[in-house]
Amino acid sequence: MSPRRAPRTRPSNRAVVKPPYRVPTMAEIAALPWNGFTAASSFSGCGGSSLGYRMAGFRMRWASEFIPAAQETYRANARPYTVLDTRDIREVTAEDVLAACGVAVGELDLWDGSPPCASFSTMGKREKGWGLVKPYSDTVQRTDDLFFEYARLLKALQPRTFVAENVSGLVKGTAKGYFLEILAALKACGYLVEARLLDASRLGVPQSRQRLIFVGVREDLDMPPAFPRPLPYQYTVRDALPELPRLVHDTSGARGQGDVTDRPSPAITVGTDAINSYHFRVLDPAEGREVTHDPETGKNIHIGRYAIGEAWRDTPPGGSSERFFSLKRMDPDRPSQTITAEGGNVTKASVTHYAEARKLTLGELRKIGGFPDDFQLTGTYEQRWERIGRAVPPVMMSHIAAAVRDQILIPLRERGVI
Repeated sequence: MSPRRAPRTRPSNRAVVKPPYRVPTMAEIAALPWNGFTAASSFSGCGGSSLGYRMAGFRMRWASEFIPAAQETYRANARPYTVLDTRDIREVTAEDVLAACGVAVGELDLWDGSPPCASFSTMGKREKGWGLVKPYSDTVQRTDDLFFEYARLLKALQPRTFVAENVSGLVKGTAKGYFLEILAALKACGYLVEARLLDASRLGVPQSRQRLIFVGVREDLDMPPAFPRPLPYQYTVRDALPELPRLVHDTSGARGQGDVTDRPSPAITVGTDAINSYHFRVLDPAEGREVTHDPETGKNIHIGRYAIGEAWRDTPPGGSSERFFSLKRMDPDRPSQTITAEGGNVTKASVTHYAEARKLTLGELRKIGGFPDDFQLTGTYEQRWERIGRAVPPVMMSHIAAAVRDQILIPLRERGVI
């Protein structure tokens, strides 16, 4: 079965009201009532998916994470009832998971997992690295076989439903063969399975982040997989960061003079001190204080003295550099481009601020990543960035979890099946 894109909503004559962008605080999420369903998560990272399930009312009883730096962040935000297993997933048995969750085979409501996806990412070496042990985050391991470890536990646990996540690259090019093998392995566990490409920007996150989502329902329950409907609006960088200074494109050819337009234009202009194809100025100079260091870690995040800084000045908002493919400059009036795990390296090309030659602060990164402002990140600036870059945005996962809850689990409960 080829992955299907989420259905497009039909245009309506009624005006769509976009609520203000806001992610609940950790305390607000902790206070949400339990929906009665229990989940367990593999390859849990810093807890992005787990937090999304909690936002949908699930209780995450067991989680697995192998990377020490990710474990530290997960622990900093976990609920007391969650058991964090730090072993290699290859050592985990179904009995371990069931004991931690307090359920028998077939009684777990949802089995979640995001097996490492670097082997399939279109940004990496793809098939050249398959079957090899190689660096991954802070460790060295083979990663392209881990989806089958997820399936091994799925078969033994027999949960009522499962949700698995991976990069869109799994269904592109030579990786399609792996996708078909994974899909067959999941179905062989006794599940009705469907896979769709979902974009975080259509599920309440101010970031274009396309992910392949598998949803499965155990065959004996006779229910089809369910997915969330795309929202009729998208949040922009400015929605997430309203404190951004209001910048305009300077059409005068000189700083602070001439007419300006609210929408940045790709017209070539020349500043008084340098040639710059995308020249902007701040309407309110009091708001134009440039940020050079991340407030949380003190890390210098300014890229001006590196090669990518020069290329940044020639890159339009919303565009990619012609010199560095991965160097992207945010457009304040659109969702951000995809945040990648390696972007915290100040010398490395990645998503950058739209008006200042710098990387994002961790506070900005949380908002763009769909995390609460008070979500605790641990480690260095680079490690904290990596945690967000590898995570499924919690807001995105909350929509996926809510679809499984409302369209599968609650109807089964109402029918007395579970």
